[in-house]
Formats: sequence, structure tokens, C-alpha cells
Amino acid sequence: MVETDHAGLHETMTDGRGDGEAIASWPGPPRFLAARPALVSNDNHPGEQWREAADRQSEAIAAPELDCLRGVLSPALLQATARRARDLDIGADRVLIQQGLIEEEAYLRYLARWLRLGFQNFGAFDRADCPLEDAQISSATATGIVPLRVDGELIWVVAPRHLASRRLCRLLDDYPDTRPRLRLASTGTVETFLARQGERALADIASSDLHQRHPMLSAAPRRPGPVWRQRLKRGVCVAVLLALPLYLYPDVTTTLLAGWFIGFAGLRLLACLWPRPTLPPPPRKPDAELPIYTVVAALYREADSVGTLVEALDAFDYPREKLDLILVIEPDDLATRAALARIKQRPHLRVLIAPAVEPRTKPKALNYALAFARGSFTAVYDAEDRPDPDQLRAALAAFDAASPDTACVQASLCIDNLTHSWLSRTFLAEYAGQFDLFLPGLAALGLPLPLGGTSNHFRTDVLRAIGGWDPHNVTEDADLGFRLARFGHRCVTIASATYEEAPIAFGNWLPQRARWMKGWIQTWEVHMRQPIRLWREIGWRGVIGLNLVVGGNVLSALAYPLLVWLAVAAAIDWPAQLPVWLGGWLEPAAPSALHWLTIASGVASTLVVGLLGLARRRQLRHAGALALTPLYWLCLSVAAWRALAQFVWCPYRWDKTQHGVARRPHPLAPKPKARRSRWRLSA
Repeated sequence: MVETDHAGLHETMTDGRGDGEAIASWPGPPRFLAARPALVSNDNHPGEQWREAADRQSEAIAAPELDCLRGVLSPALLQATARRARDLDIGADRVLIQQGLIEEEAYLRYLARWLRLGFQNFGAFDRADCPLEDAQISSATATGIVPLRVDGELIWVVAPRHLASRRLCRLLDDYPDTRPRLRLASTGTVETFLARQGERALADIASSDLHQRHPMLSAAPRRPGPVWRQRLKRGVCVAVLLALPLYLYPDVTTTLLAGWFIGFAGLRLLACLWPRPTLPPPPRKPDAELPIYTVVAALYREADSVGTLVEALDAFDYPREKLDLILVIEPDDLATRAALARIKQRPHLRVLIAPAVEPRTKPKALNYALAFARGSFTAVYDAEDRPDPDQLRAALAAFDAASPDTACVQASLCIDNLTHSWLSRTFLAEYAGQFDLFLPGLAALGLPLPLGGTSNHFRTDVLRAIGGWDPHNVTEDADLGFRLARFGHRCVTIASATYEEAPIAFGNWLPQRARWMKGWIQTWEVHMRQPIRLWREIGWRGVIGLNLVVGGNVLSALAYPLLVWLAVAAAIDWPAQLPVWLGGWLEPAAPSALHWLTIASGVASTLVVGLLGLARRRQLRHAGALALTPLYWLCLSVAAWRALAQFVWCPYRWDKTQHGVARRPHPLAPKPKARRSRWRLSA
């Protein structure tokens, strides 16, 4: 165990803060060093002329981490770098590296020679030389500090981050005896070593950490066994829960279904109309006060979208030196990997390969990336996303304004298709109502939020503490919102928008919506395993919210065809024309007025929420698509029954949504403005 030493060294090197550096692959010295062969020799001791030049400039720039570059870079550049570092409260070396002015490995070699430290390449080391336990591998990836045993002695290999290079210079001045125990290495080298030697540990964390720590909060199979047995068990449970009550007590069951349907519609209307506080825009936070921010996107078969995604993420109004972009892809996705190779390299952008273990889902890939996250805050985006450039700052302002127990900020999602179909227009209205009205209303009511799958901003330490995402839940976002509530955390919303592409064809819409509903079934099943415990953890309002929002969403879609049939059958007296034994069971016992009221409430809530959302987005020209809401509900029913079948047969299969189908504006083109203030905190 090296926990105490590791934590102490991390505190000394980073002051407990994250940073925004990235993987840098450097095949050799930069071109501008070609004329200085003496400076790239194997001599670990700088020449006297180099030291004298450094001494003459030391007072001009109070950044000791730049002393190793005196005579290599111009004094004017070094002074500008030091000023930028002071403005950002970050190491001057990070400014040079993140701005692409010097490769990380080149800088660290100069620093190692200046400080008379060794430079580690890990070539001759394997897992046995690293005394970290498997559970500590993820901590080492996050801190960039790795212990190694060399000739029986314990040494520490450091990939400097944030202010670590400056602290290291001062540490060696005060404690020169620590020099033999320290070595430097580039971030890419450290991460490659840990990813290779800790492959099994990182894969286990990504795929089963939540199940091991909180098995009752995971959708993974609770007991290993044959697949056919698990399918049979799920099928029997579904049949008993749905068919048996309808067969034994048809009148009571249909009445309860109608009440559940009306309750779901009523909560939607209540949340959308609930008053919410509107705050003035906060003052712009100085760059020095901004934390390191990690932005993650999990990609699979997104070769056509990755270029615009990187362009949109690179447009964030956030210091590049404090931005940590991570794209995580699947090992068999060669097309996306090739597309990334064609993109211009960015020092603040890293590409990770998710472990080739089951389940093959987005949340598993996000968990893997979380182990490498360096930021105090972590945001998640999808391949087709185009977030507002100010979204990271808006999320931080929301965290500052909200209570300390706030762990997540959900941004608004908006559809920006230029090529539309009826489905995509309805999708646009649905998103406008969901993210501009419904979720802010739920937050204002103090209810847990079923988060959207993108534009979530988390406190990284909280996300790690609760087990990250559930890799076995295909709508990991909704599950995570309720799990955060169970651990005593809150979610809020902001008006900053992320623009997305809506499916324009039924064949692309159906798998996506079925996957969402399958995940909602999983979420409901997981959190309702222990209702009493759930009640104690999130209260009666949270229990009602879970059953109406998550359960009601699926159940209303499943029941919609039955309720329509009951209403129509009662109106035309169809059961009377059937055989007695069949007509007696099918004959609606409850008044047909209840069934018509149920259908009307669902359609009315969809119309009202959609129209209000479109009005907020100044998109009322697309309101005509809502006239076919009854037909859209039938489409939702098809998706729900498909989701139920998949829940029994293949609960963990991730149906891929094809992106890049619709024509959209350029990611940096001006976006339509909403009528309200761009800053709104709902809590």
C-alpha cells in the first residue's frame, strides 16, 4: 500500500487541484531546437552559460518553471508566458504546452536536466514494478503520479500538472535529498503505462464498479447464471405484472392505468407552469478563478460527426490551459479513429480507447474516461452536439449560485435541423417543452431530475463517489439523476443551450426511443426494488416523481392503445357483438368518459407543453406538427412495446442512433435567441 505517500505527494505537487493538460505524442525535438544540439544532448547537467543567462533573467519573471528554457525561447515570449500564467493562476509550463508552443516531452526533458532529475519512459517496467493496488490505478491516472520500484528502491514518477512544475522546483531547492526519489515523465507516457498495466483494473471499474459498491442500485444481473434463465425470469415478471392484473381485475386495472396516465399528464402541466426564479446574469468570473474543466464525449461510429464536434468543443469560451477534452471510442471503431487522426492535433484534446469488455454501452465508456478526468468539473456531450460557447461558464455560475449539495447542472437541449420531417418537428417541440419547461419545473418543485443524456455538468468528486454511470442501464442519465438524489445531492437547470440533430425518419427514431424507454424501465425497476428505503432517501415527493415521470412515461405509452380501444369500443358497443365469453372480459367496466378523459389529458398536455416550448424557442412555425399528436402517441406505443420486449430479451443492447442525416447550420453560426434571459437557475 502506498496510499499515504501518494496522497501527500499529490497534495504537494497539485495543491489538490485538477488541471487541463492533454496527451502529447512527440517523436523528437521541436524544429526550433535543431540549431542547438548542445541543449538536447544526453548531459543531465546544464552548461554554465545557460545557468548564468537564467540567473540574469530570474528576477524579470517570477516563474521558476521557466528557468530551464532560458536561452531556448526568447525573453519576450517567456515574460508573456509568465504574465499569462499569473492571469490564469496556473503553471507557466502549462501555458506553453497547451498553446502548442512547445511539446510536453520536450519541456520535461529540459526541466529534468535543469533540476538534475531522471526522465522515465517506462520501457523496461511492468505491472510487478508498480506497487499500486488495482483499486488505486484510477487514482494514479487522475493525479499523474505513479510509484515504481527500481533496484529495490521506491521512486515517484510525476507528470506535472497545474502548478506542479513550479512546486517541484521549490521542493528540490528546500529538500535536495528528495532528488533521487523523483523522476519526470510526460502525461502520455504515464497514461499509456497505466492503461496497459492497469487494463484489467480500469476495465473492472468501468464495467462493474457500481455493481460491486452498490449492487441494489445497479441494473446489472444480481446473480450470475445462464442467459436463458435470466430472460425467463424477466419474462415471467413482466407477464405477471402486466397480464395477470388485467385478466383478474380488468375494471380496476384499467382505472388505475387511466389514473396513472392522468397523473403523468398533470405533473407535466404542473411542472411546466410552475413559477421559477429568474436571476440577472452573473458577472464574468476572472480566468484565474476558473477550475480545470473536463469535457467528455463517448463516440461510436461517428466518423462523419467527430470533426464538427471537435470544432464546437474547441469554441468554448474557456481558457485552453484549463480545458481537458476527452474523446473515448470503442476498440473496433476504426472509422472514427481514422477520422480523428485526420483532425489537427490539439494539446488539450485526448483520445482514449474504451476497454473491450461487456457491456458495450456509452456509460461504460464514460466510466473509463472518468478515471482519466483531471477537472474539478466534468461535462458530457454527444457526437452531434453543438453547445453554446459560454456553457461551461454558465454551469459554473449555476454551481456558485446554488446550494453546496448541488452536484449536477443540466443545460437545455434544442433541435436545430434545417431539413425536417413531421417526426423531427414533433421531436423539436418535445425537446423544447422537456428542457425549457418540464425539467426546470421539476427542479423548482424540488423533485429529482431524469437528466438528459448530454450537456450534464457534474462535480467530478461527487460523480466518482457515487459510482459514476451505470454501464448496464441504457439510459444512464435518468438513472443517475435519481441516484444523485438518493445520495443527498440536487440537480439544477440552466438556459444555456446545446443544439442537437433530431431523427427525420421513423427507422432511425424508433430504435432511439425504444432504447430510452428500455432504460426508463430499467431505472424504475432498480429504484423500486426497495420502496421503503427509497422513501427514506428521497421522500414521498421523490417516490411520486419517479413513478409518474419515469414509470408514467413508459406505462402511459404501453397503455395508450388499450385505452383508445376501450374508449372506442365503449362508444360503438363493439364488445356486445363478440362471443359472450370474450365480450364479457373485453367490455369496459369503467365509464367510457374516463378513458376519453385519459386520452384527452395526454394529448392536451403534449400540445400545451409543446406549444409553450416552441414559443420559448421562437419556433412556433413548426407547431402544425402537433396536430398529429394522437398519431405520435401511437408511435410512442410502438417504441414502448419494443422496449418491453428488449427488456426481456436483450436488456443491455445499445441501439445506435445514426447521426449526420439531417442538414444543420454550421456549428459556429449564430443561434436563435430565446425570449428569456440566457441565465436562469431553477432549483
